[in-house]
Amino acid sequence: MVRNQGRVTRFVVMAMLQAVRAESLGLPHDAALSWGLNRAIFYAAAKRGFRGGDSSGGEGSGTPGGSPSREIFRLGDDEAYRDLTAKQFTFVIGDKSQTVDAFEQAVTTRFGTKENFELAWTEAVHILENFDRATLESRERFYGEVYRPRRDELSDAWTQKYSPAPKPPQRPANSGRIRQA
Repeated sequence: MVRNQGRVTRFVVMAMLQAVRAESLGLPHDAALSWGLNRAIFYAAAKRGFRGGDSSGGEGSGTPGGSPSREIFRLGDDEAYRDLTAKQFTFVIGDKSQTVDAFEQAVTTRFGTKENFELAWTEAVHILENFDRATLESRERFYGEVYRPRRDELSDAWTQKYSPAPKPPQRPANSGRIRQA
């Protein structure tokens, strides 16, 4: 069984709130989705102690010609690596770009339908409207004042309101039948 199947997890809440944060601070929508997924991955890795992967911490060594493949992008006092090789404005951790498709797979699908996702997005926008720009620009204040106090409440509420119930395991077609010769 898939862990947390059918749930809007803390990871999803972080990705959503970070994406709305980024858009409210001026990033274009698709880049904001990439930022949201990037920061959710970063915090999940930090929680687990950054096990696995290389020791570069996401820093690129560059392309074969010597030009860098990524640069540090700052949003307030927070930062992430921007993928300079991508056609779209995206962020990267290690060697993996956080694309809009990756956001949709990791986050949007947890809401069952695009309409459900958009309803939750609107709720997140309303939540962030209650905070000043200085709070949104501060990595520490955003985490401590916006995300942390709401993460479980939003996870539970969004799961209940928007997330489809997990599908029961399917039985094989011949399950329970006696085979006749």
